[in-house]
Amino acid sequence: MNKKLAAALSGGAVLVLTLSGCSDDSDNKVNDWAKKVCDQVQPQLQKIANANASIQQQTADNSKPADVQKTDSAAFQQISQAYKSLGSAVDSAGAPPVDDGEATQKEAVKELNDSSKAYAGLKTKVDALDTKDQAKFADGLKGVADELNKISSGGDQALKKLQSGEVGAAMSKQKGCQKPSASTGASGSGAPDAGAGADASPEASTPSDKESKKPSDKESSDKESSE
Repeated sequence: MNKKLAAALSGGAVLVLTLSGCSDDSDNKVNDWAKKVCDQVQPQLQKIANANASIQQQTADNSKPADVQKTDSAAFQQISQAYKSLGSAVDSAGAPPVDDGEATQKEAVKELNDSSKAYAGLKTKVDALDTKDQAKFADGLKGVADELNKISSGGDQALKKLQSGEVGAAMSKQKGCQKPSASTGASGSGAPDAGAGADASPEASTPSDKESKKPSDKESSDKESSE
């Protein structure tokens, strides 16, 4: 029921993480700016990754509509708040010390705030779905997933510009701007991989990797595998 939504979310939820390369050409001022932003960015990226994982956990065909609604609503709220905080982080850091830095910064902040509003809108739509009729709920959820695909695939040109050239190189070196591993909290079941298929984001495999390495003897391994 929730598979299309999970795939759409994992495919593009973290617009700000398209960093690549690790150039050393950027000067100290640019590096200082990147550190100021990335130190604030990491907790928000973690929230987005965790929200992504929680939706992926609700991908079973027998998941109850009310459970799916509750999970998806909370996840969209979390993502919305994270994008708003990301916008504040880029805004409070000031303009990056590069050509057109001020304009690029303002456009990136606007995009992040727009994404925050878009995910808040998705939360409202999920909250309004009819959970008493499973077929109707599934159809409504498909509409939410289609809307999510539009949000994920467009409107990030300013962010891409912010992450190019000197600024992008400086940000890519900062640990705070690296893609985090999803945490599933107390459940720790590794379920984020379920149903996401090839669209699952790389970080979603981390919890299951930890689970597979945790047992130290046969008995504990048998107990955990049965759970």
